[in-house]
Amino acid sequence: MSRIVFVNGRYLPQRDASVNVEDRGYQFADGIYEVVHLYRGRFIDSDRHLARLERSLAEVRIAMPMHRQPLLQVLAEVARRNRVQDGLLYMQVTRGVARRDHAFPVPGVKPSLVVTVRRIPPYPTDIERWTARAITHPDQRWARCDIKSTGLLPNVLARQAAAEQGAAEAILIDAAGTVTEGAATSLWIVDAEGRLRTRHLDQHILPGCTRDALLAVMGDAGIAFAEQAFSEAELRTAQEAFLTSATSFVKPIVAIDGRPVGDGRVGPVSRNLFALFARHVHGMSNAA
Repeated sequence: MSRIVFVNGRYLPQRDASVNVEDRGYQFADGIYEVVHLYRGRFIDSDRHLARLERSLAEVRIAMPMHRQPLLQVLAEVARRNRVQDGLLYMQVTRGVARRDHAFPVPGVKPSLVVTVRRIPPYPTDIERWTARAITHPDQRWARCDIKSTGLLPNVLARQAAAEQGAAEAILIDAAGTVTEGAATSLWIVDAEGRLRTRHLDQHILPGCTRDALLAVMGDAGIAFAEQAFSEAELRTAQEAFLTSATSFVKPIVAIDGRPVGDGRVGPVSRNLFALFARHVHGMSNAA
């Protein structure tokens, strides 16, 4: 965690930082969060992340606490003060502080902004050591998963279920038997026919920024894919499966519910996309 954090206009030692007990983020999860990957001092896909932040805030009618460029300057300053070159910058915007009442405060209050940073290892170089196992889990989240809300209790419970079974992620399945996404990741498969697929965007999944960046990378490389929902049965017969997120990058899943995916090893599609995305993170062109 940060030694220095940003809280509502002030850079403070983490031990001295606090928010009001009547902050609506604390009492109602009435807030939005976003995470930006910092690699060797350079923001990765920050435009995508800030655009998603703006969209989520607009959907719940919270004002942006500041314009993009000043916000980027705050992120950079938090990283600088903590001497972090490889890390994750976390920002959280809540509706602000008001007497506890479910309806929005009238008159409106100023949004609260908190920014922290934590170190992470550099982009992995050995895909064989970057694999993970997953479980399946019922999708019990709310109906607007496209909004990056701080209300993550169902995700927390799903991730805990995965941890208790020695897995890194919970793959969420809705009541119709359709795969939505991971508890904190986007999910991709190479299906039994060899087609690369990830679910289309709708209100049931988060529009992942790493997902979007990978789609752009694949487009530049001429790699075919389909944005198409798939069932739990199709997941279980997939040749390959992998996750994407700001912390997973491209992470192959080699087993689901204790059963191997394909032959239980990293597949050629996952291997290729891992390498292509590494070039994106390193700031290298993937154009032919």
